[in-house]
Amino acid sequence: MAANDPPELALDEAAPRPLLEDDAPHLLIVDDDERLRSVLRRYLVRNGFRITEAQDTAAARTKLQSLSFDLIILDVMMPGESGVSFLTDLRRSSRVPVLMLTAMSEAADRIAGLEQGADDYLSKPFEPRELVLRLRNILSRNPAPPAVEPATTLGLGDCQLDLVREELFRKGVIVHLTAGETTLLMALAKCAGQPLSRDALNAYGRFNGTERTVDVQITRLRRKIERDPKFPRYLQTVRGTGYMLKPD
Repeated sequence: MAANDPPELALDEAAPRPLLEDDAPHLLIVDDDERLRSVLRRYLVRNGFRITEAQDTAAARTKLQSLSFDLIILDVMMPGESGVSFLTDLRRSSRVPVLMLTAMSEAADRIAGLEQGADDYLSKPFEPRELVLRLRNILSRNPAPPAVEPATTLGLGDCQLDLVREELFRKGVIVHLTAGETTLLMALAKCAGQPLSRDALNAYGRFNGTERTVDVQITRLRRKIERDPKFPRYLQTVRGTGYMLKPD
């Protein structure tokens, strides 16, 4: 079996699915391999876990805004942002346990992941039973924190960004945003206070353009949000990195 192939799981499709309790550990699987995610989801559900999937780091950030997880299973190698880069950003605001999946040849990535705060790693291909044991060991060392209700709005001076409806208001009046502007603003809002590179924003927005495409979108957003777009207070440029949203 190749290093990136899903583990072969002996699943009894006729076996009844367990009734999961509301307090069953909730795991987020972040991996671009749809087949692997599907196989892992079925196996882990049968072993008493609740599962949510994300096909990349952008989708994972969206899930983390609205859901609480007991542990994240994170692949290292994914198109766009890598698992290590995602973990570095995650550790600035969260201590949710992370188990990283790596290929056998990725020793440097395993070390980098552990240095950035990963709780454990597992090399592909792996035995599903070993994955379950490692997950349970991590969870036994990390009691679940109390749930925190996610914010539903962000204040931007005269403007309010509704994170649920994905709409921008100024003094109660909706501000028209294009689809591209909305996507870009929501990406920045989900990582408020953290700089995002132009490449990451371009990939998140699926603009299929250059860095200049992101710059144009930012300029338009500043005209709609900032009192003085030439001296932005909320949509800030981070020299050498990209952009960052700094709400009130």
